[in-house]
Amino acid sequence: MNVLWGMLVLIGVTAVTVSTMLFVRRRAPEGSYFSDGDRASGVFGVLATGFSVLLAFIIFLAFQSYDESRSGAEEEATTVAQQVETAQFLPSKTSPEVTGELVCYARSVVGTEWRSLEAGTLGNGLNPWGAAMFHTIKAADPKSATEQSAYDRWMDQTMAREQARNQRIHGATGIIPMPLWLALYLITTVIFAYMLFFADRAERVATQAMLMGSVTVVVTTSLLLLVFFDRPYGGFGKLRPTAMERTVSLINSELRVAGIDLQPPCDADGNAR
Repeated sequence: MNVLWGMLVLIGVTAVTVSTMLFVRRRAPEGSYFSDGDRASGVFGVLATGFSVLLAFIIFLAFQSYDESRSGAEEEATTVAQQVETAQFLPSKTSPEVTGELVCYARSVVGTEWRSLEAGTLGNGLNPWGAAMFHTIKAADPKSATEQSAYDRWMDQTMAREQARNQRIHGATGIIPMPLWLALYLITTVIFAYMLFFADRAERVATQAMLMGSVTVVVTTSLLLLVFFDRPYGGFGKLRPTAMERTVSLINSELRVAGIDLQPPCDADGNAR
């Protein structure tokens, strides 16, 4: 959610609701449309409580998905760095090739794949370098005890990396189903309509504007916050590939220290050459 668009939505919705309240106030009776204000306030309390409980529950679920995506990205980056180390103990014919593919995998996560996440176009697509590593490691023929141990360790790390990637992309398309959005919008509309019955021409304009405006700001801000958690890869505060960027830098440093001259089969964005 872009901050500017969020502010514009908040200001626009508040302006509409306050203007509607002041328009209704012009013809409203003194004391509002309710003859018993205490009973009306009690009913409004029930509406507000139901809305807040439902909203809090959904925000909790959305934040949990947001946190899982963040944790998945960090775990995936850590596993990739570990696999680079493991790859150096694989058979000599396999090690350089699979190391280059790991570097390309990391680059593609930072580059093309992350941009697809932000655009919401990744879907269930596979990382092409994950498939390339599968074919490479499948052709490996470990003979020594060290190579066999590294091969087994590689398979375990591959499973961990794939699971972490699934966590990372889980929230890319939103986790809140449409029925919940419809329920929230319906309850919001009911609250707005109910507030109009509190219009009172005996009250000052500023008081009536504050009455409607404060409720609108709180409800709209809560819904905007929910949109942000439901779409964690776009706008202000979005998730960034910081962990994988750090891993790419770490891999380059480790290979340089180890004296390994590697030419990955991809460009800086992870696209195959």
